[in-house]
Amino acid sequence: MGKFAAIAGIGQTEFSKNSGRSELQLAAEASKAALDDAGINPADVDGMITFTIDGNDEIGLSRCLGVKDLAYTTRIPGGGAASVATIHQAAAAVTSGACEVVVVWRAMNERSQYRFGQPMVPPSGGVVNVAGNGTGSLLWCMPFGAQTPASWEALATQHYMETYGVSNRDLGHVSVAQRKHAATNPLAWFYGKPITLEDHQQSKWIVEPVLRLLDCCQESDGGVAIVITSLERARDLKQKPVRIASSAQSIPAEVEVISNYYHADLTIMPEAHGVARRLYARSGLAPQDLQLAMLYDAFTPQVLRQLEAFGFCARGEAKDFVRDGNIELGGRLPVNTNGGLIGEAYIHGMNNITEAVRQLRGSASNQVKNLTHALVSCGMAGAILSNA
Repeated sequence: MGKFAAIAGIGQTEFSKNSGRSELQLAAEASKAALDDAGINPADVDGMITFTIDGNDEIGLSRCLGVKDLAYTTRIPGGGAASVATIHQAAAAVTSGACEVVVVWRAMNERSQYRFGQPMVPPSGGVVNVAGNGTGSLLWCMPFGAQTPASWEALATQHYMETYGVSNRDLGHVSVAQRKHAATNPLAWFYGKPITLEDHQQSKWIVEPVLRLLDCCQESDGGVAIVITSLERARDLKQKPVRIASSAQSIPAEVEVISNYYHADLTIMPEAHGVARRLYARSGLAPQDLQLAMLYDAFTPQVLRQLEAFGFCARGEAKDFVRDGNIELGGRLPVNTNGGLIGEAYIHGMNNITEAVRQLRGSASNQVKNLTHALVSCGMAGAILSNA
């Protein structure tokens, strides 16, 4: 058996709409909490990984934490597509010997300081969105009015919906299930606030006829951090380790990180298919071996297409799989038991990873029984996390 990496610690701030402090402070609070959770001294940290668009630099955060000597740092491009990719690359760094203890973090004042869901006008003029910086393929859609993540998601999704007869009401079942989970999760922004399908159907259109307001994730302030080390070392630390059984990335030709409507078959999520193939081959596991899925849910259609890509149901059948209650607690495959990015918070997908860790530790608010293997996915990257 090869060497495994493990998640040894998790930490996060509260999730809010106005944190009242800097993004650096949020990053430091979450990272210190994760190190304390693991029982690791910051001086032992020798690796750091975050997103290219995180506003905090490694030197500044190292100074705040008391990190003494970094051996490895890297940043992952993209927005939410970077979330599980950070875990994949941290595991690779640890198992290769490049470093021994990695802090992965993401911190942002995405609601109080800037708005990912709206276009922005930079000082130099022109229209840009902070999620994509107005470069690359976005230069081909910004001038024509496709200036927000919701518009890009609608363009990427509509052919899938028309092909398989998926209505916006079908998407509502995803939102209702996740808000149900959030309502019983004290960490969630929408704690105590479930919704009905009619609430979903009465929410305003964002991009008609695809997305309503309640199909969209939140804009949140907060920070999340994760500590990764070797499984051998993690077994001697404070918490029950969570083994990274397999991890993978996939960026097929003609797939974009955000404006993902150029690839040949818009009825599938090809990057998720690539991740699934690699995860199952590397772990020796199959869809029926997984009891929990934490799926990136910036928008409800992404949940449907990932369910199909990872083999939990056949192509075109995800709407029925969800409608029949399979993604709820007690169902075949509970999904986003924290409420996900729709119900708990949007920290670019990182809080879905910490929920998977809590679930495998047995400390989640909405605990899945007899859990041994959990999937975490952000589309372009994924990991299977398992009991050590």
